[in-house]
Amino acid sequence: MPLEKILTGTPAQTIDEVIQELEQLIAECIDTNDRIGYFAALYHKVTVRVKEGILNHEFDNGARMERLDVIFANRYLAAVQQYRNNEQPTGSWQAAFDASRKRSTLVLQQLLLGMNAHINLDLGIAAVEAANRNDLRSIRNDFNAINTILGALVFEVMTEINRVSPLLSLFGFHATNESILIQFSITNARDGAWIFAEDLSDKIGKPAWEWTQCVNKRDASIQKLGLSLLKPKGLIRITMWIIHLFEWKNPARVIKAFYKYEKKYITVNKEA
Repeated sequence: MPLEKILTGTPAQTIDEVIQELEQLIAECIDTNDRIGYFAALYHKVTVRVKEGILNHEFDNGARMERLDVIFANRYLAAVQQYRNNEQPTGSWQAAFDASRKRSTLVLQQLLLGMNAHINLDLGIAAVEAANRNDLRSIRNDFNAINTILGALVFEVMTEINRVSPLLSLFGFHATNESILIQFSITNARDGAWIFAEDLSDKIGKPAWEWTQCVNKRDASIQKLGLSLLKPKGLIRITMWIIHLFEWKNPARVIKAFYKYEKKYITVNKEA
């Protein structure tokens, strides 16, 4: 699939198209040393795992799960396109993408910022749209399944994260409420996203401004949470500075550590 598909913003229609678009995005990020590729590489793993689950009949309704996954992924791909076109994505994604432009942002922070925007904002919206005016509760199992997969894969890639950020274990010295690992929890994000989905579902059939207001209010809250992940306090701030000193500095090298790629999709960056 040509890169132009991403640049023109044509929404993916199938999970295979989502995977292909993610692979093209990752390829470009490797070629250009773009840190946006960190989350894209993690998200590629999630999408491939969802496809495997659909093929293995792991979900209540495979077709519905694919619809949810595609709607969910298109929000991320659209946000990337908006940001690259100097348009305004949601505030939650703006915070994540802006952080990717700062060399001082830790790899883990960038992954958490992507998860923050995608789970805390996008997933609730995608769930309501995928339910398509049916009872929202009908999609709850699929909703939880995506979170379970994402959580499992985050722990799976911790080996790679620890490799690219060798001193990351220093976070263990500050297991306080100020730790970015405590501030963001996949379980808490999932529960909050579902409550948001319920609130948003109640706006169906009402004036459009109520839906917009609900989304904007949630986005502002999640953007604030994302920005807080970038502003640690006290000793953890010093710890993060030390961790950053020893992190891999070449974005292409980091992306490839997260992503098992086929050569036909990737043009290897000479600097990597």
